[in-house]
Amino acid sequence: MAKGKESKPHIGIYGRRNNGKSSLINKLAGQDIAIVSDFAGTTTDPVKKSFEITGFGPVILIDTAGIDDIGELGGKRIDKTISTIKTIDLAILVITENTFGDFEKMLIDEFKKTDTPFFIVHNKSDIQALSDDSRTYIVSQTNVAITEFDTLKSEYPEELIRLIKKTIPESSYKITSLVGDLLSYGDIVLLITPIDIEAPAGRMILPQVQAIRDIIDNDAVAIVLKEREVDAFLRKTKITPALAITDSQIFTKADASVPRNIPLTSFSIVLARLKGNFEAYLKGTPKIADLKDGDRVLMLESCTHHVSCDDIGRIKIPRWLTNFTGKKLEYDVVSGLDKLPRNIKEYALLVQCGGCVITQKQLVNRLQPAIDAGIPVTNYGMAIAYVQGIYERSVAPFIKKTNSSMDYL
Repeated sequence: MAKGKESKPHIGIYGRRNNGKSSLINKLAGQDIAIVSDFAGTTTDPVKKSFEITGFGPVILIDTAGIDDIGELGGKRIDKTISTIKTIDLAILVITENTFGDFEKMLIDEFKKTDTPFFIVHNKSDIQALSDDSRTYIVSQTNVAITEFDTLKSEYPEELIRLIKKTIPESSYKITSLVGDLLSYGDIVLLITPIDIEAPAGRMILPQVQAIRDIIDNDAVAIVLKEREVDAFLRKTKITPALAITDSQIFTKADASVPRNIPLTSFSIVLARLKGNFEAYLKGTPKIADLKDGDRVLMLESCTHHVSCDDIGRIKIPRWLTNFTGKKLEYDVVSGLDKLPRNIKEYALLVQCGGCVITQKQLVNRLQPAIDAGIPVTNYGMAIAYVQGIYERSVAPFIKKTNSSMDYL
């Protein structure tokens, strides 16, 4: 299962202090990558470890602080532990000594809030085995699998790996094609990639690399060129690409250069369909026209990066939104998966980046509070296309027209 960094499954290990969570991680990794100690509370903050589980594949495993931590600092550590649940694809709840109480039930409630699948490991079974009564009670309370384990004596964690394979959603590790459903064997795809101040030196940005790989994987041909070469290329070669994908920042230039008979979209919109709630984006984007003076817009960047003088999320999109609406708007920008600076209900619009460096689950959970609150959500590329008057063309490759509406493919 060869995967890019952002598509690795995220697995979180949870439980009380000194239940052997770090030892369990080391056993799965086949090496000492987590600090192990007999003292409770050795792991103080969530720690990400990227490695390969033999028999499964590459994962990012999150070692968390004990859910029963104490004191003021302990409470903050618990909050950090709980916050990781929104970012994982699978949870492993570790218990010992037949102990299953309020701490475990609280964690399970959090798993259920985010539809996070989980199973339970009764660890340190050499000290105290799992009793039949405990197994019956826990299964009746959770309706999930529970297995015994001993990190000191169990040389190979086959049963744990079997449960991981059985429990983790296929969507967390199976790569979905970006544009494969739009292509046939031998089709040519034009990738219009500007090299500007935000382009990394000596390499391409991740969405462009992902698109090239996806096109090749689908037995099609990727042609990469800068925006000023499009007109000459099409004129000289007489090629009619099956699809053109552009950087959203040069949508208007690409729209003018690419003939109408060639479908045109952007890297950001392609990612929006792959990872985001595309249906919610389709509904939310036109709400840009309804923004009023004093409305606050939330800009969500999933990565942290050097901010340039003409940054897309912090400068360009806010400028385009303000100019399009003619309204005095307020903007908050949040990077990574940081907490929001204010209640989600205080925003009139949420604008999410493509999310190339986070998982689908992380992006969906990032959007969901706004969707639940009835706040319109859109995506960088879709918002740019809308304010530049080419929204319908940009999403057309991914929708089918019916008698009453446009349905998402």
